[in-house]
Amino acid sequence: MYDVSTRKRALALVAQGRSLNSVSMETGISRAAIRSWQVRIEPLMRSGIPCPRCRDIPGPPEDPAAYAYLLGLYLGDGCINAHRRGVYFMRIALDNAWPGIINACETAMRSVRPDNSVYRVKKQGCVAVTGSSKHWPCLFPQHGPGTKHNRQIALEPWQQEIVDAHPWEFIRGLIHSDGCRITNWTTRLVRGAQKRYEYPRYFFTNKSADIIRLFTATLDKAGVDWKQANTNNISIARKASVALMDTHVGPKY
Repeated sequence: MYDVSTRKRALALVAQGRSLNSVSMETGISRAAIRSWQVRIEPLMRSGIPCPRCRDIPGPPEDPAAYAYLLGLYLGDGCINAHRRGVYFMRIALDNAWPGIINACETAMRSVRPDNSVYRVKKQGCVAVTGSSKHWPCLFPQHGPGTKHNRQIALEPWQQEIVDAHPWEFIRGLIHSDGCRITNWTTRLVRGAQKRYEYPRYFFTNKSADIIRLFTATLDKAGVDWKQANTNNISIARKASVALMDTHVGPKY
């Protein structure tokens, strides 16, 4: 494996008019590898797409709103696994019942990594939207060994800036992965008769106390009232807050 600076140096030598043979002899890099970089990497380096976190001056992803949504999905139902040759796979597992969310997840993943492959893996009852990239750990530093609820989950300052700028995308991603909108009902005694009342509410469920805190802190900034139903559950039931959630999130689809 070669780092970015090594690839840049080899491509710069070729750009000077040097032959692949001479560059290969000077750098010890095979001609096949250099030729591959010319086809796949050189155009991306010119456009600045490869990885915003690996640039000389790290920057945010090209589509911060899509990133905020994908971050929410990842913290809820996502994982990142190492593969061969330094490639990582991000997988977001989503229920077959919500094809609209599956489409939205794929769109967001393609927006965050436009030059990497994104595809769907069908499983029993669900679809794993999957993307391959060497840079998922750069873009999602929450990646680590073990389950999320057994390790610390905290946002980097640059991630928090994105979430602060796009809170509803982040909230939507979390709800689309580990949340729901349901209709509750209760009865009241009206003029001697029991009358049934129905009202909508949102729930978010996650085993990680850190992810719960990220969710509720973002709700606070968005002006949404919430209550902790139990250790792993957040409830949003006040009429004004439900209306706000309906405007920006809505039922799963």
